[in-house]
Amino acid sequence: MDVHNPKVRSFNMSQIKSKGTKPELIVRKLCFSKGLRYRLNKKIYNISADLIFPKYKSVIFVHGCFWHSHDCKYGRVKPKSNAEFWNRKRGDTCIRDQRNQTKLIENDWKYLIIWECELKNLENVSFKVNNFFDL
Repeated sequence: MDVHNPKVRSFNMSQIKSKGTKPELIVRKLCFSKGLRYRLNKKIYNISADLIFPKYKSVIFVHGCFWHSHDCKYGRVKPKSNAEFWNRKRGDTCIRDQRNQTKLIENDWKYLIIWECELKNLENVSFKVNNFFDL
């Protein structure tokens, strides 16, 4: 049983974006401030990455902890309503992520995953980006 009526649930779900999210915008600003120029809305080997750096043959994924089942308190949340659907959907997302990472590595591309929960400490994220690009 859902805690919301269908109208409220529909509205809530319609507000969830897949591109241009707040965490993604934070990472974009951080990369731009470091002089890193990236591409958006472009696919590499049919993979949609959040930021693509063709010059470095690298991509950055900004993953939401819930949607990608991160091992943190936000990623371990178990929905009470429609649990079977969400477990399958989140499981499929993890499988897709693994497949995409393998494909990138096979084609000599590097990838970095930045989790939504990591953005609470921008200094650590900045350090992670610096190490990834050897800045």
